[in-house]
Amino acid sequence: MRSAVKTGRRLAVVGATASLLALSVAGATTATAHPSDVTPPWFTVGLVTVNGSGCPAGTASVAAAPDKTAFTVTYSDYLAQVGVGAKPTDFRKNCQIMVRVNAPQGFTYGIAQTDYRGYASLAGGASAREQASYYFQGQSQTASISHPFYGPMDSNWQATDATPVGSIVYAPCGATRDLAINTQLNVSAGTSNPATTTSFMTMDSTDGSLRTIYHLTWEKCA
Repeated sequence: MRSAVKTGRRLAVVGATASLLALSVAGATTATAHPSDVTPPWFTVGLVTVNGSGCPAGTASVAAAPDKTAFTVTYSDYLAQVGVGAKPTDFRKNCQIMVRVNAPQGFTYGIAQTDYRGYASLAGGASAREQASYYFQGQSQTASISHPFYGPMDSNWQATDATPVGSIVYAPCGATRDLAINTQLNVSAGTSNPATTTSFMTMDSTDGSLRTIYHLTWEKCA
């Protein structure tokens, strides 16, 4: 069933609803200068831990963007489905990853915007939902933002969470705090017939082209 899902994808692209992700963690850092004025000379990113039914061992990776403005997360086996060929637990998949961003001393970063991408094939009457949250280790967890999708649908999808400038939370200066990222996919048969149809949603890509992008904003520590 997994190979049939992968083979059946088309390259059409659809836009999804954009939401504001309001974050409110007190005392995150003391930083100066406007985000647009600051770019570190280098930074690296790596996975610390990976857990969840949507990201089995070896199926998630991270990479820093060459222009130092973002990092990407790529999944290769992140799929939720209902209907023909699906197991009872396949309707929900989740992934919890811990990401470590290293930058020169005196620089800190926050997440300004996140672009989530994947593929969905939903029968008429079926629906799906992508949900995500993130927080710095040792700080309060952010509220989850979710994006619904409805069948009939058979195309790529994208959802964007943007954070207002005044609400961006920065990693604490002078300390190593990993970024915890929690994502989840849910698919519901709804009024469709799961005995004769299959509906699925992925947050992955067979060729690595559909990545989740975390857009960074940098500041200098005081």
